[in-house]
Amino acid sequence: MKNSIALFSIILLLTSCKKQQAVRLPFNSVKVEVVYKDSSSIRAITFLDKNTLAFAGSNGLYGTYTLPTAVLRSNRMQFDNIVPEFRAIAHNTKDFFMMSVGSPALLYKTGTNGEMDLVYSEEGENVFYDAMAFWNSEEGIAVGDTSNGCFAILITRNGGASWSRVACTNLPKAIEEEGAYAASNSNIVLLGDITLVATTKRFLKSVDKGKTWTAIETPIKGTTDYHGMYSMDFYNASTGFVIGGDFAQPEGNAANKALTKDGGNTWQLVADGKNPGYKSCVQFVPHSDGKELVSVGFNGINYSVDQGHTWKTLSEEGFYTLRFLNDSIAYAAGKGRIAKLSFKQ
Repeated sequence: MKNSIALFSIILLLTSCKKQQAVRLPFNSVKVEVVYKDSSSIRAITFLDKNTLAFAGSNGLYGTYTLPTAVLRSNRMQFDNIVPEFRAIAHNTKDFFMMSVGSPALLYKTGTNGEMDLVYSEEGENVFYDAMAFWNSEEGIAVGDTSNGCFAILITRNGGASWSRVACTNLPKAIEEEGAYAASNSNIVLLGDITLVATTKRFLKSVDKGKTWTAIETPIKGTTDYHGMYSMDFYNASTGFVIGGDFAQPEGNAANKALTKDGGNTWQLVADGKNPGYKSCVQFVPHSDGKELVSVGFNGINYSVDQGHTWKTLSEEGFYTLRFLNDSIAYAAGKGRIAKLSFKQ
């Protein structure tokens, strides 16, 4: 009996130690290690798998960075005499996709013989595509600014081989001067069949993978030409965060951060009138129970441990976008570079 009690005590002690070791400590600093330099502006990155980071940017630039070997492969795309600027990328289980802003919008997917195939193009005065994502291997979405009285939303149902625009009759009528920002390829969130798109003045929501849409109000309303929601991320189906501000007045911190705990149906301002100001991308830290957030902009890297209610600056280094590899390492991209961010406790 005594031996059993002693063994049970040891088990409890070991279990307690494991639980204590599992408690996360907050980040106190970040190490920025540049892994790629180029003259291009890079606003779109994504992990194809745990070892491969894909990217695309201005000057027709696109490529991959292999993490274990630090091997970078890049190429330049040219369409006739046009050098496209890519700000939206995505991937499914088979292919990599990238889409340019402006007219003509050019959407490419990986093709045969190492080439990229053009699968969609669109011309028009107001054509400007912002971001893209995939629900699964066959169905994907790309979102652009308003034209012809409604948002430009493209859908594929055949693995990206072809794309078609959602009819304006299936979309909420556009508000005057409403658009979206192609700042970091992060204003689309997919939650199962549910889709949320952050615009400059409200959210667009679909519950059937982009077939029909409704609008949701936001406390972050675009009040100037460059104010609104720039980036959104969800930790799970309930908890999400959106950030933005005014690109032209980056110090402004009023009504630029909001939190949802009901899957995006309602949003509440947080840290209203408190730093940080303008940011172009926000991401939840993995394995942080939906409490920790990192945001980046050309004005630095900021961090929160309480779902965005308070923030501290970890670095003055500027980036446009970031994605986490795990709960302590992320990769970020910006003007002329891609960097590895190692967060330290």
